[in-house]
Amino acid sequence: MNSDISRILISNDLIKERIKQLAEQITKDFLGQELVIVCILKGAFIFAADLCREINLPVNLEFMSISSYGNATVSSGVVRIIKDLNESIEGKNVLIVEDIIDTGLTVSYLASLLSQRAPKSLKICSLCNKPQCHKTLVKIDYCGFELPSEFVVGYGLDFRDFYRNLPYIGVLKAEIYTRYLDSNG
Repeated sequence: MNSDISRILISNDLIKERIKQLAEQITKDFLGQELVIVCILKGAFIFAADLCREINLPVNLEFMSISSYGNATVSSGVVRIIKDLNESIEGKNVLIVEDIIDTGLTVSYLASLLSQRAPKSLKICSLCNKPQCHKTLVKIDYCGFELPSEFVVGYGLDFRDFYRNLPYIGVLKAEIYTRYLDSNG
C-alpha cells in the first residue's frame, strides 16, 4: 500500500503535535462549557477520535454521514445526508469536525443546515484545507494543515474507501487514480 504513495506530506508525529495544539485552543475557547463534536463520517473518524482525547472539556460525540463525492475524486456539490445526528444540538456549542475541506461546498451546506437547528455556537475544525480549491467562502475556525491541490490519502482520507488507515498524509500516485478513472470513465 505504501508503494501507491508518491510522497509523504505530513508525518504521523507532525499530525499528533498539531492535534494537541488544536485541542488546547478548543479547550481554551470553550473553557467551562460542554461541547458537541459532530464527526463527519467516514473520513474524519480518526482525526475526531484523536482530537476528542486531547480536548479537556465535557465532550458529547455525534456522527453524521454525508456524501458529495460518490466514487468521484472531486465534489459534485450535491450533498446527501446518509446519517443524521441522534440528538438535538439546540442551545449547545457545536464543533463540526471534517477531514478535509476542498471546494467548501459540502461543509458550507452542512454549517447552514446545522445552524438552522439553533445551536448556541457553531464552529468548524478541519484536519486539512485546500484553500486554492474553494468554490465558496468558508470560515474554518480550527485548521490543522493547508495542503496543495493534489490528491491526498491517509489518516482518514481515502481513495475509493482505501488508504484511510495510513498513519500519515501522503500524495497518491497519479497512475493509481488515473487508471481507475480510465477504467470507469
